[in-house]
Amino acid sequence: MDNTQILGYLGALVVGLVLGLIGGGGSILTVPLLVYLLGYNPIVATAYSLFVVGTTSLVGTFQKYREGLVDIKTGLAFSFPSFVAVYLSRRYLVPNIPNNLFSSDSFILTKEMGIMMFFSIIMLLAAVSMIKNKKDNSIPKRKQAYYKTFIQGLTIGTITGIIGAGGGFLYVPALVLWANIPMKKAVGTSLIIVTINSLIGFTGDIQTLSIDWAFLILFSLISVLGIIIGVYLSKFISGNKLKKSFGFFTLFMAIYIVYRETSN
Repeated sequence: MDNTQILGYLGALVVGLVLGLIGGGGSILTVPLLVYLLGYNPIVATAYSLFVVGTTSLVGTFQKYREGLVDIKTGLAFSFPSFVAVYLSRRYLVPNIPNNLFSSDSFILTKEMGIMMFFSIIMLLAAVSMIKNKKDNSIPKRKQAYYKTFIQGLTIGTITGIIGAGGGFLYVPALVLWANIPMKKAVGTSLIIVTINSLIGFTGDIQTLSIDWAFLILFSLISVLGIIIGVYLSKFISGNKLKKSFGFFTLFMAIYIVYRETSN
């Protein structure tokens, strides 16, 4: 095992830690880790990310549920339209995206580059929404109508399907800002959505890609160890600090992806 592989497996541990602490962000680390450090094609990397994040989030969901930090009803309300959109995106949309999206005399925007750039844009928007952290105490908190939740779940599901993300970095702000769930409960609730979305989305990839199961299972097991540690550590960190930290971390990773894609 060379140094790159060792760093990759250490990264898997950090992926789990991040998921346990903030209920999302696993794919924010997993995709760049697989693409830039371990050399996987972005299409394969986004597929592997779904399995790693989904498996790891499943363990985290049970931990958070025992602590009373999972709103199952709201989680399932977001999950249904989301997993349908994720599966259809991975099974039909992503495989049929043209290999060359745009070309000129001196530049070619490939499918792989396009997916990574789209990934960074979505991360940037999510980061801004979390860092701003606006509060308006004059507006009474109430649950939104289900049709809005359905549309939001469908939209986020399609986006996360394209970029191979579990969607926690989108669902956490959605649950906090739209469903009016406290940050720590939003973290736990997002894990159940991420679990369902990711694993069902991955089934769409199984039918179109060749999977290195030995690597994927080992990477996932190390990530599971990370989330067990992360969930424990989350007990000692305030929800507001988690939210801000989540936003700045996402912003940093978005900028890094743009730098890597444009510097090639």
